[in-house]
Amino acid sequence: MKNILDLLKQIDLVKSFDANQLESLLQAKGNKVNSYERNNIVHFVGDICENLEIILSGEVAVERIDESGKLMTIAEFFDGDILGGNLLFSKNPCYPMTVTAKKPTIILEISKRQLFYLFASSLDFLKSYLAYISDHSVILGDRIKHYVNRTIRECIISYLDYESKKQESSTIKLTISKKALAERIGVQRTSLSRELAKMRNEGLIEFDKNNRKLVSLLYH
Repeated sequence: MKNILDLLKQIDLVKSFDANQLESLLQAKGNKVNSYERNNIVHFVGDICENLEIILSGEVAVERIDESGKLMTIAEFFDGDILGGNLLFSKNPCYPMTVTAKKPTIILEISKRQLFYLFASSLDFLKSYLAYISDHSVILGDRIKHYVNRTIRECIISYLDYESKKQESSTIKLTISKKALAERIGVQRTSLSRELAKMRNEGLIEFDKNNRKLVSLLYH
């Protein structure tokens, strides 16, 4: 319990609660802590969202399979992120995509009844919750627009452009493997490598000669 409580104390969403309140939250009826191993399914497509879920540690991915059977990673969620916040009060509270643990993950489930209690007991918590839901709904919507019905090249450029802005440089260090990038944009690794090679041959990008971890965005 102590380790779980220590993890919960680090979560921004519940920072308005003191240690005693957080301990009560963990012990409240209807709430529970679940652990998932790497590649465990957290939610299948169509699962009913009955609880708010806070990721205490680990990483999960929202994934979809396109019409050709390829796996596409739409978004990743990490420590402090929540699942189900935008579904819980919906008229159709079903997960539209699969949610998978990408590494060992610990998640706190908070029942809807307990969530109402938290809203009523802390205005700061309610503000944090609404801000999170609003911000991440926009982000998720943008990610879907970026990766659905786009060519491989468009998806690559979108990803590289995002990393360029994030790293504040036209020459970036790739933060994920080619395999992970292929999964994110929903293509085979060989198809991704082929397109990257075409872009290099056309002078659009350059790879670092030693380990290819660096990519120069020449299309800017």
